[in-house]
Amino acid sequence: MSTTAIVIAVVVVVVLLIAAFILWRRERTGKLRSRFGPEYARTVEDVGSRRKAEAELRERQARVAAFSLRDLTAEDRTRFSDAWARVQAEFVDDPPAAVVHADVLLGDVMKARGYPVADFEQRAADISVDHPIVVENYRAAHDIAMRHTSGQATTEDLRQAMVHYRRLFEELTHGEAALQPAPAPAARSAR
Repeated sequence: MSTTAIVIAVVVVVVLLIAAFILWRRERTGKLRSRFGPEYARTVEDVGSRRKAEAELRERQARVAAFSLRDLTAEDRTRFSDAWARVQAEFVDDPPAAVVHADVLLGDVMKARGYPVADFEQRAADISVDHPIVVENYRAAHDIAMRHTSGQATTEDLRQAMVHYRRLFEELTHGEAALQPAPAPAARSAR
């Protein structure tokens, strides 16, 4: 084989390796975008680089994969649903207390599911791995609760926080089925 043929073969191999690497990175990025949805874009914006954001999202996945996450038992779901109903009823008389209790209840649900509940940012990051759509609701509700502590949230804001908390609560207690629209009632047949 001539030197020219060897050089051409090496160049072709290098080009193929580069192309394979680019395709692999695109596929990996696509999988992260698909899995994390809007959380992907949020993380890229927060850290300022796609590469750093993707590394952070992969770290989140590895962290959550190490948890012993579990579904709630039927008794736990009932107990938490009853507690949620009490929190919602409390909103009528004391919206600020209801928002605080909703946040605490979500922490209890997360703990029962196997999530560590250290600080808010870590909880949100952990939740984003399996619940990337509703984690933004959780962040919005938490932001409203924080604004309320400094006197900058209205009762309407607090109501919106409850709506956000409820969305995450439903997903954590009832899974994806809670997020799907109810099936249309079957048409009655004429007799």
